[in-house]
Amino acid sequence: MAKTGVFSSDSTAIAKATELKKELQKLVKTIVDDDDYSIETIDRARETLSALKELKTKKRSLSLKLQEAVPCPEEFRCPLSQELMRDPVILASGQTFDRPFIQKWLKSGNRTCPKTQQVLSHTILTPNYLVREMISQWCKSQGIELPDPVNSSNEEGVTEAERDRFLSLLEKMSASISEQKEAAKELRLLTKRMPSFRALFGESGDAIPQLLNPLSGSKSQSGAHLDLQEDVITTLLNLSIHDNNKKLVAETPMVIPLLMEALRSGTIETRSNAAAALFTLSALDSNKALIGKSGALKPLIDLLDEGHALAMKDVASAIFNLCIIHENKARAVRDGAVKVILNKIMDDVHVDELLAILAMLSSHQKAIEEMVDLGAVPYLLRIVRENSCERNKENSIAILNTIFLSDRTTWKAIREEENTHGTISKLSQDGTSRAKRKASGILDRLRRAVNLTHTA
Repeated sequence: MAKTGVFSSDSTAIAKATELKKELQKLVKTIVDDDDYSIETIDRARETLSALKELKTKKRSLSLKLQEAVPCPEEFRCPLSQELMRDPVILASGQTFDRPFIQKWLKSGNRTCPKTQQVLSHTILTPNYLVREMISQWCKSQGIELPDPVNSSNEEGVTEAERDRFLSLLEKMSASISEQKEAAKELRLLTKRMPSFRALFGESGDAIPQLLNPLSGSKSQSGAHLDLQEDVITTLLNLSIHDNNKKLVAETPMVIPLLMEALRSGTIETRSNAAAALFTLSALDSNKALIGKSGALKPLIDLLDEGHALAMKDVASAIFNLCIIHENKARAVRDGAVKVILNKIMDDVHVDELLAILAMLSSHQKAIEEMVDLGAVPYLLRIVRENSCERNKENSIAILNTIFLSDRTTWKAIREEENTHGTISKLSQDGTSRAKRKASGILDRLRRAVNLTHTA
């Protein structure tokens, strides 16, 4: 009944609005066409326009009241505000929030996901168009007008003084070494704190080459001046966060080679930030291909192998993102990713992130062969049996299923695990939907193999 009342009220409001629009149209036509229009006509037009505005305001108010009265599905509520999301966006942790509330969280200096407490590898907010459309459809079904996204952008335009300062700093990047260091440090801070400065780099095709001048060609100061290299590479990371810069930054000829050089040398913060920059740039599929073709996976894998705690998260995130496209999976396997990742997993280092990469690589036949040769099966079975993380179990059983299909020599180990611990059966009952499906597939094939043996 509540819906009927809403739609009835809606119909009345629409009819009233149509009537007011027609009246306003007549009055405006009179004012435009007739040079002798009266002041009364102007007053009537103003009154009609005010009435139309009031009607629109009441309609929105009614919609908001109804929105409060109708129970909102939990998945459509922002975890921070507990309100219906107007502009859902995805955080680096994979969780969805309403843009203004998560922006406020991030601007307060937080670098963790407020829902999972996971440390964020970046602060890019990706529009969740699917959830937005689902919310829109639900609102229509409830007779609710979905409020427009809150205009939360408070990024002020760049003043002339700021623009002049920006150009002055870029000029210093071609001056003496002391001036280069001073300018690079300031650009690093400005591009971190002020989105408007990140945007400025996109306005000129020469800005990024000027920034990189101290590190390029025969002028390179990176070996002798590690602090300068760190500031320049970190500025590149800050620039790559700006969505409109991603394509420009990646396609600037010097950028990817200098990031690759930074992965191999420099302070550990420089190397970590170079990996983070490749990760943020790889948000675009075209950049994934470009970065992969440039050979950046090899230095990323080498840095992962070194195992520096500060860099591991950013490196793993970059490798994962790059390997989303098929051709980069082949490059990662060729460059030794399987052995490095498996060794880290066996040492219980960043198991969550690295298992996700290994599961992605398992669609490549050579990766499967390497895993079998390196003795991955017992470790993957142990994760399924002992690990408390459902995602890790899911990724492990997915890899095992692919190995099971490709290599019959592993069947004995899997059968013994099942006979001794019931590991696969338990997962087929208690795992995630995907894990259940993969586990059931293995069990079915094991049963068929036993039946065939008995029949023979």
